Amino acid sequence: MSEYFENRGLLRAWRALGYSLKGLRACYRHESAFRQEIAVTLFVVPLGLWLGQGGVEKALLVSSWVLVLIVELLNSAVEAAVDRFGPERHKLSGRAKDVASAAVLLSISMALLVWGLILLPRYL
Repeated sequence: MSEYFENRGLLRAWRALGYSLKGLRACYRHESAFRQEIAVTLFVVPLGLWLGQGGVEKALLVSSWVLVLIVELLNSAVEAAVDRFGPERHKLSGRAKDVASAAVLLSISMALLVWGLILLPRYL
C-alpha cells in the first residue's frame, strides 16, 4: 500500500494529535515561562467561567488567556528553531527571538485589556 493511503483519515488525525501532545509536553518540560502561564491558567480559566456573565463573556475571558498559551508555544518554537542553528549571536536571530517575545507581551496585554473591559465596569 502506498504512503499516500497509509497517512490519511483517522490515522493521520491520531498521529497529528500525538505530535501536538508531544509538543505541549516538550514546551512544558523545557520552557519555564510556559509552566508559569499554565499555573496562571489553572486559576484564570475557572475564575473566568465563574465571573463571566453569559457565554460570550466567559468565552472572551477564557480564550483571551488561552491565546497567551498559544502565542507562548509559537514563541518557544521560534526560539528552538533559532537555537538549532547554533549558539553564536546573529542580529537576525536576535530579532526573531525579540519579535516572538513581543508577541507574547502583546497577547498578555490583550488578555489584561479584555479582563479589565469586562470586569472593571461591573465592580467600580
